[in-house]
Amino acid sequence: MEAPTVQLNDIALFVEVAKRKSFSLAARALDMPTSTLSRRINELERAIGLRLINRNTRRLDLTEAGAAYMRRCQGLIDEARLAHEQLLALAGGPSGNLRVSMPYSLAIWLLPEIINDFTERYPDIECEFDLSMLTASDTQGTPFDVMLRFGRNSDYNLPPTGEQGNGGHSGAVVQELVRLDNYLYASDRYLERHGEPLAPQDLSGHQCLRTTIDDEHSHWMLHNGSISEMVPVSGHLAANNMSIAGTLAGLDLAITRMPHCRALDPIIKRNSLKRLLPGWSVDPISIYVTYPSSIQPAKTRAFMDFILPMLGPAQ
Repeated sequence: MEAPTVQLNDIALFVEVAKRKSFSLAARALDMPTSTLSRRINELERAIGLRLINRNTRRLDLTEAGAAYMRRCQGLIDEARLAHEQLLALAGGPSGNLRVSMPYSLAIWLLPEIINDFTERYPDIECEFDLSMLTASDTQGTPFDVMLRFGRNSDYNLPPTGEQGNGGHSGAVVQELVRLDNYLYASDRYLERHGEPLAPQDLSGHQCLRTTIDDEHSHWMLHNGSISEMVPVSGHLAANNMSIAGTLAGLDLAITRMPHCRALDPIIKRNSLKRLLPGWSVDPISIYVTYPSSIQPAKTRAFMDFILPMLGPAQ
């Protein structure tokens, strides 16, 4: 009696279930009945002769054999999917559903600047944006093609260079996408009323817009070449959204910090903000990107290539 043949499509289905840790979520993503998906995985287990998944009513876990099989197969499936997408791209350009997660504070100044041009250039890519603040571990059941976050190397367990790492979650790849210089701004009317700070220590006498009103955020570290100064700051307002911070500064209410990049330049100009303390900058802000694997399909590369110039320095 011949042993059952292992179908490559069933391996791809197993990878989807293992990534999402849910038959129902995987079935929804694959647009197939959950019962059909479960049956196909059962057939794969019979063909291999090993149980790959432990099932119960509350959770789904990979067996030791299943975890080892997942590690070996995921790269193969990703490579096959990438080869397929590259052939499609040669025929008609990148296509498919692109799921992007980013914080609202990034979306509000990035998306209005790029989304119209992007959809015109790539009409076959359907974009789905999630603006919640889920962490990478929260999204293992519903992975995104791209996850953008503000952060630091220590948030992602990256090496000191900040170039890339696995971010502490299996299969995913984390990279420091860009490190933005961070400057101080205020409106002309604010400066007319309160005077312009000429040195970092002058900030202690001004209304400074902090991220939150607590001790941790009541000191700003300023840098001028090799010189660094920690200065105490205070103010009646706090906001953790850069677009809102620019608006509040434009209403003559406070001095604010703003990253220096093309996407934020319209907000600075629209609110008539003037850069303060030339030569000095605040601690830079890094944007990190998380991909579900090291293999990026054409739709993901197209999106990342499109947004990177907007995160470059303003002209």
